[in-house]
Amino acid sequence: MQWFNRCVTALTFAIIEKHMKPILGLQLKRVLWGLLSGWLTAAAAETSYGSETKQSSADNWPQFRGPTGDGISLATNIPLTWTSTQNVKWKRPIPGKGRSSPVLLGERIWLTTALETNVRTFAMGPDRMQQAEQVVIGVVCLDRATGKQLYYTEIFPVSKPAAVNLLNSYATPTPVVESGRLYCDFGTFGTACLNADSGEVIWKCQLPLEHIQGPGSSPALYKDLLILVRDGTDQQYIAALDKLSGKTIWKSNRPPIKTPVRMFRKSFSTPLVFEAAGQVQMVVPGAQWFVSYEPETGKEIWRVDNGKGETVAPRPVYGDGLGYLSTGMFSGRAQLWAIRVDGQGDVTTTNVTWKLPNSIGFMPSPLLVNHELYLLNDDDFLTCVDALTGQILGKARIGSNYAASPVYAEGRIYCYSREGKTVVLQAGRELKVLAENQLEGPVFASPAVVNSAIYLRTDSHLYCLSTQAPKASD
Repeated sequence: MQWFNRCVTALTFAIIEKHMKPILGLQLKRVLWGLLSGWLTAAAAETSYGSETKQSSADNWPQFRGPTGDGISLATNIPLTWTSTQNVKWKRPIPGKGRSSPVLLGERIWLTTALETNVRTFAMGPDRMQQAEQVVIGVVCLDRATGKQLYYTEIFPVSKPAAVNLLNSYATPTPVVESGRLYCDFGTFGTACLNADSGEVIWKCQLPLEHIQGPGSSPALYKDLLILVRDGTDQQYIAALDKLSGKTIWKSNRPPIKTPVRMFRKSFSTPLVFEAAGQVQMVVPGAQWFVSYEPETGKEIWRVDNGKGETVAPRPVYGDGLGYLSTGMFSGRAQLWAIRVDGQGDVTTTNVTWKLPNSIGFMPSPLLVNHELYLLNDDDFLTCVDALTGQILGKARIGSNYAASPVYAEGRIYCYSREGKTVVLQAGRELKVLAENQLEGPVFASPAVVNSAIYLRTDSHLYCLSTQAPKASD
């Protein structure tokens, strides 16, 4: 049935392109393409994730940016407003420091964290850095209903670790969880698989590289493979590990990078896996290149040369046959490129649909809702863009500084600032501000939004924000 749906959808696309494109207006084309691409996306999700897709999307948050990796939440009855006491179901201190997102499956929550000893700060060019004398990297598991700590597992003790940027941490990559297993990656410091129920370490391995500013790429799961991005200053490649044993199954070197400056070769992006026109793709932006791979083999499908991009952090999004990818740093600012994903080989001159040279941030990932892209600038603006044309539809000045990626839920956009303020806006080109909420402590981690709750991590605590609880309890 899934094969039949995809064939019918592909045939319908072809008919529209050949016979109806000349006479259709833009709005009608948008509606038709939206309905059909939604049908195909649903079929692809069922094919990729199996029969548990609907339940997982509604009840769990197993990876960075949620079940589909794009920051879209199916949660309902989540709070619009909160304070340190209002709509806080529980608040739990987290040992150590980490800027990874919480992941949820069933009745449990997991967070990675790093216990640091004798930390010093210093300047490295324009960047502020931090270095610990010793770091112990591990995982905390909490009860979802109460916030009670169920276990803590030490994974990697590291003496004299390399320094990381003050905006980063030793535990920034978000883990990924599935039934019975938790997969954690800490870049050069190591990768591990844990028994999710007990916290026992099943396997560990290390694929070292030179980050310069610390690890940032989160892992992704595809079937029996754990996908890791290794975009360092010394080497750049993608690797797939057997999730059961940790053994390397394939390794693909990135395309050659022109810049001789090692600092400009690094990136921190997270893979996005999707199906388009019957082909499973894994898109991973990096320095200079946007690349799509076959996730099972690591074989390159297509590539786009963006010229000067580097230090890419945002995770891509996909819809309407287009991949939306950030260049990261690009001559001092970030750009967003829309790329048709139906190509083969170097498609730099053929498949780039549009480019947005500003209005986006270096760190927050984009949101794609229907045919509108929401782009959060690091330090001031949320911009609404037509996803098919790149035209700016609306812009709102919301102040503060942003590192966490926004979330869409119940027709609202939730933006979480580094100063602990959350701005909630009505989705759409008007971007009406609905609420502003303040909590103590910096917020760098993107939240998990599931059922009627928001699980928001500050540098010191994890909050469960819910309309079902009027008071916070420590």
